[in-house]
Amino acid sequence: MARERLMDRDQRYTTGRRRLVEVLAGTGAPVTLPALLALAPDLSQSSAYRNLALMEEAGVVRRLVHGAEHAHYELAEDLTEHHHHLICEECGLITDITLDAALERSLDRAFDGLAEAAGFSPRHHALDVFGRCANCGADA
Repeated sequence: MARERLMDRDQRYTTGRRRLVEVLAGTGAPVTLPALLALAPDLSQSSAYRNLALMEEAGVVRRLVHGAEHAHYELAEDLTEHHHHLICEECGLITDITLDAALERSLDRAFDGLAEAAGFSPRHHALDVFGRCANCGADA
């Protein structure tokens, strides 16, 4: 699917782009560019950054910016699975969470009702929960 999205934008699915997709698919959570480069030291920083930006435009990668020092990157949700995030406001850690199917349906109904009342046509939703992770002292 990543290859097709890039080709739709007249972009090649190069070895570097394929490597980025492989690393992002294997992380299981959004990662910063420094963390991504640590997982794939064969990639150059400038090339990885350019390719992430291009793949974001093509809908292959999603960039999450939540006030942390570095943006986090993950594969676009429709290339993986529907999920949400727990975001630590202290260290910037982002953890993927998947909700129970019944809860997701309930949220969809609620959002659909709100959107309809506003004359809005929703396509999807994303929820981020902000707080502190266990390492930073969740109760602090």
